[in-house]
Amino acid sequence: QVRLVESGGGLVQAGGSLRLSCAASGFFFSIRAMAWYRQAPGKQRELVAGISSSGSTNYPDSVRGRFTISRDNAKNTVYLQMNSLKPEDTAVYYCNVAIGTTGYWGQGTQVTVSS
Repeated sequence: QVRLVESGGGLVQAGGSLRLSCAASGFFFSIRAMAWYRQAPGKQRELVAGISSSGSTNYPDSVRGRFTISRDNAKNTVYLQMNSLKPEDTAVYYCNVAIGTTGYWGQGTQVTVSS
């Protein structure tokens, strides 16, 4: 079955960096678009980065220029490099893949940015 396992979260000071990883299994990874979302307490889950099967990327204005999504199809892994982190980036970060009409999520990894 589809499985997404995030790792790499933690506590970092403002201005610092983290790299999140999402190990995927149970589907043909290289042909699927992948995405990272985040959800802060009391807020809706929001998209922070997407990458197509061909490597095209998209970001919302809030993270563009600071976050970079990438993928390694040989390792079935998608990454999120986060630089210049801000306290408002504090959230649980989730990996996502949509297959047909079904969206799949990992368990999430907590990112906390202290000021």
